[in-house]
Amino acid sequence: MAIVAIIPARFGSTRLPGKPLSEIHGKPMIQHVHERVSRARSLDQVLVATDDERIATAVRRFGGEAVMTSASHTTGTDRLAEAAERTNATIVVNVQGDEPMLDPAGIDAAVAPMLEEPGLDMSTLSLPLTDPAEMFATQIVKVVTDARNDALYFSRSPIPHVRLDPPRGERASAEAAVACGLARKHVGLYVYRRAALRRFAALPPSALELAEGLEQLRALQDGMRIRVVPFTGQSGVAVDTPEDLERVRDLLKENA
Repeated sequence: MAIVAIIPARFGSTRLPGKPLSEIHGKPMIQHVHERVSRARSLDQVLVATDDERIATAVRRFGGEAVMTSASHTTGTDRLAEAAERTNATIVVNVQGDEPMLDPAGIDAAVAPMLEEPGLDMSTLSLPLTDPAEMFATQIVKVVTDARNDALYFSRSPIPHVRLDPPRGERASAEAAVACGLARKHVGLYVYRRAALRRFAALPPSALELAEGLEQLRALQDGMRIRVVPFTGQSGVAVDTPEDLERVRDLLKENA
C-alpha cells in the first residue's frame, strides 16, 4: 500500500501572485511546505503538482519531485487527481501549498483511520473552536459530525446553533457552542482512497458546494464517507494575502 502526499501549487493567485515562490527566510514557501510534509511518518512519497515550470524548477532545485499538470484545472482537487493517476498510490494525501507552518502530525492523524477502516472514502481534520467570534467568520469552516466522527455537514455559517431558553441572540448561542465543546473548525487537509478521489473528481459541482463554496460538500452530497479526526496539534497559518505572508515570516522567525 503506497501513501503519497501531493501538494497542488499554481503560480496564479489574485491576492498574491507567485505565492508558492514567495520568499520566507531564504527559501520559497513551497519548500517550507514540502519540508513539513516530508516529516510525516506515514508517507512513502511527496510530490508537488503544478502547471508552472518556474515552480517545478524551484522544487527540483531543493531536491523535491515535481509533476507537471494541465493549466486548465479550476480546482486543486482536479490537479491532485491528474497527478495521482501518475503514481502507484493507494491512498492520496492532499496538502495545501500555502501552509508553510503545517503540523506533520496532522497528516499522520488523518491517514490513520484510512488504514484501519477500508470502507472509508476520505478523511480530514478538525480543531476545537475556542473563540466565539470565529463562529461568524466565513473564512473559517465549521464542521459537525456523527458519533463515529464522520462528517454530517461543513459550513461557513455558525454551526451548530445552540438553542437557548429564553433566547439570548446569536452571540450567546455561539458562546454556548464553544463552551460545551460542540464547535469545531475544519482543517483543509484531505486524505483520499484512490478510487474515491477518481470518483470525486469526476462528479459535477453539487448545489451545496456551489452555495457554500466548499468542495467537500460535493462528496457528502454524493454519499461519500468523510472521517473528521479530532486533532489537538497546531492549526498552522494559511497564506492568502501579503499580510498573511508577513505574519508567517514573523512566526517562523520566532520559532527558529
